[in-house]
Amino acid sequence: MNKIILADSQAIFRTGTAKVLAMNEEVRIIAQCTDLDRMHHAITTFPGSIVLFAASLRPDIDRLRTLLEITNSRGIVIAENNDSASAYLQQGFRGVVFRSVTGPALLECVRAVAGGDTWLPPQLMVAESPEEDMVGTRVRDRLTPKEMRIVALIVQGCKNREIATRLKTTEQVIKNYLRSVYDKTGVSDRLELALFTIHHRVLAAAAADVGSKLEAEETAQPRVMA
Repeated sequence: MNKIILADSQAIFRTGTAKVLAMNEEVRIIAQCTDLDRMHHAITTFPGSIVLFAASLRPDIDRLRTLLEITNSRGIVIAENNDSASAYLQQGFRGVVFRSVTGPALLECVRAVAGGDTWLPPQLMVAESPEEDMVGTRVRDRLTPKEMRIVALIVQGCKNREIATRLKTTEQVIKNYLRSVYDKTGVSDRLELALFTIHHRVLAAAAADVGSKLEAEETAQPRVMA
């Protein structure tokens, strides 16, 4: 049984990853961490684990590498889709997966690292390919600007009420839009939608761009004095 420590501040991705891993009898998630302090504590508490951590947590690489060595643990990096996997491998981590990783590839990575091997993500072989993500592009182009805003907020982990508040509409309107989005993407719920978006780089980039613009708009809005 391979013990897994899962560390990621993105709740929606952490939930999806835990769901994938829980379906395999070879692994057991013994800790889920949302920040570096909790991750460090878990590594110390559960030596001999495989630590699947998000690069977005920005750990002190030297400190983490030393802690992994002391506890006889191995690290797998969850890299952002535009990160360089080679850089993390050169820093001594045993495996790298991108946020767009599929379930089977994630399990393959965990098995390889658990067996003492280093796992190279398939993206290393295709990262320089000019071929575009046609599925992501097609879905991106089918979504309306309002639907894309909703997708961006879903990826951020927002619930319908918060989305309605931020877009200045009602929850029922958001539910109506979500049904249309589900039809266009072929998913059945918000978790599948978030994972579908993350998996397709073109769509993930568009959602991230819209999310940044939305935050900028909200920041620029004047505060209403009581």
